[in-house]
Amino acid sequence: MSDTHLPKRAKELPAPLLAELPRADVVFHAGDWVDTATLDLLESRSRWLVGVYGNNDGPELRARLPESAYAELGGLRFGAVHETGPAQGREARCAARFSDLDVLVFGHSHIPWDTTAAGGLRLLNPGSPTDRRRQPHCTYMTATVTDGTLTDLVLHQLPPR
Repeated sequence: MSDTHLPKRAKELPAPLLAELPRADVVFHAGDWVDTATLDLLESRSRWLVGVYGNNDGPELRARLPESAYAELGGLRFGAVHETGPAQGREARCAARFSDLDVLVFGHSHIPWDTTAAGGLRLLNPGSPTDRRRQPHCTYMTATVTDGTLTDLVLHQLPPR
């Protein structure tokens, strides 16, 4: 997930997303939490939380979260960052900046994204579960990692609030 913007864009995380947390081995949040209560909630309900701060996150969140985070999962090297710049040229920029990764989870735009850069870096933006902006739905992603392969990637569309 990314760009939860609580409590400004919504009062709480959607129930379908919260229901996924106990099933997940790892939860990624690609920044713009806005409040520390959301970080506390995800830390308490996640087996393993990989999170970063975003441009809307203040000093309290920046003191607790890095700008970039990394994790090795099932033989894949993952990274998370909030901003990757404009869509045009994103794959090349990210492949150069994160050349040691297999998968990069990012946020900021609230626009779901799934592409693969030359060289194989997979770029994933789950959108936002609380602020769809100009998208038809609020969203988040789930995936499975098995034997060094990312499978079962699903972009979940949430019902209107």
